[in-house]
Amino acid sequence: MADDISDFSRSMGIATSGLRAQAGRMRVISENIANAQSTSQNAGGDPYRRKVPTFKSELDRSLDARIVGLGRIRPDQSAFPTRYEPGNPAADAAGNVKYPNVNSLVEMTDMKEAQRSYEANLNIISATRRMIQRTLDILKA
Repeated sequence: MADDISDFSRSMGIATSGLRAQAGRMRVISENIANAQSTSQNAGGDPYRRKVPTFKSELDRSLDARIVGLGRIRPDQSAFPTRYEPGNPAADAAGNVKYPNVNSLVEMTDMKEAQRSYEANLNIISATRRMIQRTLDILKA
């Protein structure tokens, strides 16, 4: 019985780490989407650069299991798209304005994937709780 509770606890701990990692991913995605149209404050300067979250696997000694964590958040090194807008205060000497390298379609796809992973981890927690409750109901009978 003690091992069963320990396995349930481990499952919930692992799923919780997945929830935290996906929540962090969503934070980065929301930052990217919020800044999708942010140009530089200076003429000819670089605009907001898209951020890409990474994940890392860690050994959690208290759970005796490998959990996921949000790793480094690295900048996307792809080129900035430019538009010819000579009247824009962020335009360079040639009249071109650099815009962030954020593609809203890519961000929405990443957000959907993060949402699905978050829901999958929530389902693990819900299923584990139901199993614990059923086990307790059997023991009460």
